[in-house]
Amino acid sequence: MNIFDFLTQDELDDLSEDPRIAFSTFVRIAQRRLGEFTRPLANSIEESDWQEIQDARYSYTNIVLAAARRFGIEPFVSMEVPRIKEFDNGTYRQFTADLDHYLTQLAIDNSLRSKSESTTLPQSSKDRIRSYLHHLREAIRNADLTDAKKSALFRKVDDFEATLDKSRINLLAVTILTVEILGIPGTVWGSYDVVSKLIGNINQTFAEAKAVDDEQRKLPITPEPFALAPPRAPSPKRASREFDDEIPF
Repeated sequence: MNIFDFLTQDELDDLSEDPRIAFSTFVRIAQRRLGEFTRPLANSIEESDWQEIQDARYSYTNIVLAAARRFGIEPFVSMEVPRIKEFDNGTYRQFTADLDHYLTQLAIDNSLRSKSESTTLPQSSKDRIRSYLHHLREAIRNADLTDAKKSALFRKVDDFEATLDKSRINLLAVTILTVEILGIPGTVWGSYDVVSKLIGNINQTFAEAKAVDDEQRKLPITPEPFALAPPRAPSPKRASREFDDEIPF
């Protein structure tokens, strides 16, 4: 199996630009594809089927280590790809156990970082934003745009409003809405000043909520990624026999 048996080109293209998030997503998709391939063979007593499982597991180990090197995820960057003749069930189980250990740390780290890029909104702020969105829909309805473009903008506004029901709202949603609306030339709006004001009010409401949220949670603006800890302490090195022979007792 090769990389494209585990991930499609579209899935690779859609990976986050954040290397830690991208690596976590990469492994999650690859694990699922590996399971889909090996599950039908798992209960077989045929040696050829067992060999296929081992080959698939080796390919999975190979591409995960390659991805880790590309994304700069230690300690996998420094790991050697096992030789095929030395790759057995124990090697695979140890690799997946170590990988799970690191992925747990990555998942928690990514969650903490995600919270720094999102905020909670009190109900009063949500109601205010919904009012702004109501007027924004009116502005879109009255704009000099094609019906297709209006429909596309209505969907953007609807998608944004749907995020208000989440417990935490990613600030990227506000940025996307701002770009979609203010990227349209002012000449097509009945009143560009009104539209700009509405978008500005939405951004200000989120900024105020974010400031309160950060203060309550005492978070740094952009927390540094945690250093990943190894699953086991390094084995102590034994003294060489040559050194032992020099000890006079």
